[in-house]
Amino acid sequence: MRRGWPAGRREVQKHTLPAAPLPPLLFAASGRRPARCGKENLKEGGRLRRTKRDMEQNELDELRQRVACAAALDHAGYSIDLKESTRRAVKYRHGDQIVIVIHDGKGWFDPLSDAKGDVFSLMTHLHGVGFAEATLLVARLVGHEPREPVWKRQARKRGPDLGVAERWSGRRKPWPGSTTWRYLRDDRHLPEAVISAAIRHDLLREGPRGSMWAAHRDGEGVVTGWEERGPEWRGFSTGGAKVLFRFGPCDALRLCVTEAAIDAMSLAALESTRRDSLYVSTGGGWAPVTDAAIRLLAAREGLLLVAATDNNAQGDTYAVRLEAVAREAGGGFERLRPDEEDWNAELKARVKNRVK
Repeated sequence: MRRGWPAGRREVQKHTLPAAPLPPLLFAASGRRPARCGKENLKEGGRLRRTKRDMEQNELDELRQRVACAAALDHAGYSIDLKESTRRAVKYRHGDQIVIVIHDGKGWFDPLSDAKGDVFSLMTHLHGVGFAEATLLVARLVGHEPREPVWKRQARKRGPDLGVAERWSGRRKPWPGSTTWRYLRDDRHLPEAVISAAIRHDLLREGPRGSMWAAHRDGEGVVTGWEERGPEWRGFSTGGAKVLFRFGPCDALRLCVTEAAIDAMSLAALESTRRDSLYVSTGGGWAPVTDAAIRLLAAREGLLLVAATDNNAQGDTYAVRLEAVAREAGGGFERLRPDEEDWNAELKARVKNRVK
């Protein structure tokens, strides 16, 4: 008997009962409906999150369709460089800054850097903001109608879809007195000896309306595309790929890199077509295959890499890249800059001075 209990009274033993199992459904505090729990609750939350993500993605896709890259550039004060633009690639400038709009206005890239993407990444690129703020800036441009380039000639009618090789082989080579020959000789002031050499090495074709096609080839000599230049037209072959236009001996140890086939031939003319030099053109771009082709050539022992790019900010940017390539390859480097903006303008100026 424990102290404190009345006499004659037995101690009652306490027993701890096991907790009753919880029912499978717990009722919400409001009592209106059963609340989900466990795996069912997690599944429901996952479905809600996926639905929200899908809604957000749909809204982004709609904005991407309704706001063109041109609208963002127009609003940011960029203007169209019609001379340097084509229907497939419209060049915009703002001071030294350049942006090229592609994919029917839905894509863009910066030729002076590796930046590229859609209208949201363009906003980030232009204003230095994060994605969330870029989305708000894009949304504010819904309904904004950007200025469109006014082309001097109608778009060419598309014929049957042929491969690059078939289209190239289907065009005639220029000949003395042809419209392309006269364009290169009279408008571009290329010497007939240079034109003849380019034709002899199968580098040129007659384009529409007196324009010139200048072949880009890979390391195996296969035509991958061509630059198109004429009195009223400039561009690159539809479906083609920019690699390198190559004029001169393929085993030359002096590699002169320009931005256009006409500039490559113009520099060759100004230098009397040096036998130790290969004059190449990137076609104004810097595609991965172009970079790889230049690096392959620069890897030759004893090669001198000459950055003969344009006398402007873009040309200087390419020159910096080429210097880095030469340094990595362990070869020599030289910056060769025209007095005029490019080598064809330089050639024209010198021809004009000789006439005087």
